Amino acid sequence: MSAATIGAPTAVRRFPEPRGLFLALLRVHRSALLFWLGLVVVAAGALLWALGPGADNAWAEYRASGCGGDSPHLGCDLPGPAHGRYETVVACASGLLAVLPVLTGAWAGGALIGRELESGTADFAWTQSVTPARWLAAKLAVPALLLVTGTLAITLLHRALWASDSHLTRSLGWREWHDDSVFEANGTLATAHPLAALALGVLAGLVVRRALPALAAAALAVMALIYVLDEVRPHLWPVPPGTPALMHEHPASHFWPLQLVETGILLAVAALATAASFTLLRRRTGAAV
Repeated sequence: MSAATIGAPTAVRRFPEPRGLFLALLRVHRSALLFWLGLVVVAAGALLWALGPGADNAWAEYRASGCGGDSPHLGCDLPGPAHGRYETVVACASGLLAVLPVLTGAWAGGALIGRELESGTADFAWTQSVTPARWLAAKLAVPALLLVTGTLAITLLHRALWASDSHLTRSLGWREWHDDSVFEANGTLATAHPLAALALGVLAGLVVRRALPALAAAALAVMALIYVLDEVRPHLWPVPPGTPALMHEHPASHFWPLQLVETGILLAVAALATAASFTLLRRRTGAAV
């Protein structure tokens, strides 16, 4: 070995491997990242507007029509245009959280996993310095971090709105704590739903290994999970004897027990789907994992 060889500089990676994998994932899926950031900004902006001028205008309109006092008249249960705008904006903001799990599962199954397996991009990555296990861990961890951060911000704003607009809620009685959109947006379910959807989508992508079929399978799995949980939700916490197991028969004090039990179910689904994904990947790639 010559001195020149000994003294020759070795190739150095531009980034440490975990950071490089993180940046590569964001670069490949930058369209999805921008879409998610846009959804968070829109939802947060809508809720901030509702917290401020939206609620103020709706309440001022309600009071100006002779309502909100001790002698309400028959027209007090009909909202004016300001209240209509307020309700529309709030419904759109909470609606984004409602469709997020299906969008997350479909994207995870189709674009995040299925497309890379179908095109061979994943196989190429595994021949480089990234093991299949680290590849899959990054595919799960990076979107999960972004989902938790965004949904937590929206949930906090929604809870602040729900606490501040109690006078509007009491006056018109349009929204109750147990309504699906309100219940899911006001607690941990807003984060647990998309995390479970992400794990199910990744598993669907690994099983099907083709983008479009994996997208469809993931979306169907997530919708089935949401449907089942919506049906069993009233039964997740006991009600007083002789009371039907319906959400509107539950007292408001059952909000957090119901939230936490359903959140636990969703996190268990996410954990099982994640474990199944790693097991499947290990069997397909062998010692490389």
